[in-house]
Amino acid sequence: MKFADLHLHTQFSDGTFTPEELVLRAQKAGLACIALTDHDSIEGCARTAAACAAVKMEFIAGAELTAEHKDTEVHVLGYFLDTENQTLLERINKFQAVRQSRIREMCAALNKLGIPLKADAVFALANCKSPGRPHVARALVKEKLITNLDEAFERYLKKGRPAWVPKTKMSALESIELIHQAGGLAVMAHPGLNRTDDIIPDLVEAGLDGIECFHTKHSTVMSERYLEIAEKHHLLVTGGSDCHGFSKKAPLIGTVKLPYGHVEKLKAAHKKRK
Repeated sequence: MKFADLHLHTQFSDGTFTPEELVLRAQKAGLACIALTDHDSIEGCARTAAACAAVKMEFIAGAELTAEHKDTEVHVLGYFLDTENQTLLERINKFQAVRQSRIREMCAALNKLGIPLKADAVFALANCKSPGRPHVARALVKEKLITNLDEAFERYLKKGRPAWVPKTKMSALESIELIHQAGGLAVMAHPGLNRTDDIIPDLVEAGLDGIECFHTKHSTVMSERYLEIAEKHHLLVTGGSDCHGFSKKAPLIGTVKLPYGHVEKLKAAHKKRK
């Protein structure tokens, strides 16, 4: 039986693996298909596609867009994206500029607390266009301004902490439209993590194609509930480990294995949309 992992990150957002390292890990985990879903970025797709082709592994180009609906944060996964779509590229450039501005604001807040972390140090460590809070945490540890990543978030970077800065988000309806115009399928990521059940009907009405039923932080009961929701609303089913490499203690790739039958249904839906 073949399996897939459709939620993975690389160094092009807040993961620690290069595309090549990610594919090597996927191969060792026995995966037949993977999707790259870096945050607000498609930069790593070309290299990941090439690495997959070299080992005869199926690849789906994707991204994870940060959005909101009715004051609820929701992450929308785009699959089968046209990575040369100009509208998508322009919008992603704007998202990345917002991310970079957020880093500067967090560093300014840390500086006011007497913690001399420079934004340039974070950007240098991140070495990508989509930096995020994990990069700030890693920079704090690297500069020996804090002991470990957990302490960085608990003391400074979590919501409600002194260096937390809210995200500027696009609307979830807009994210679905953007993914569709770039030729992709729009899937709600880890609903159990974001507690987004109440807004699912609104997003279905807006054209949501699927829901991530299987995720590292979904219990069996959660997964079963989202499978029922997917059936009720005629949504596609996806799943993935949400692996960020070593940024979250241990690599998660291979811990969630989506039966390949769901990939076939995704491909059929994508073919119909063309």
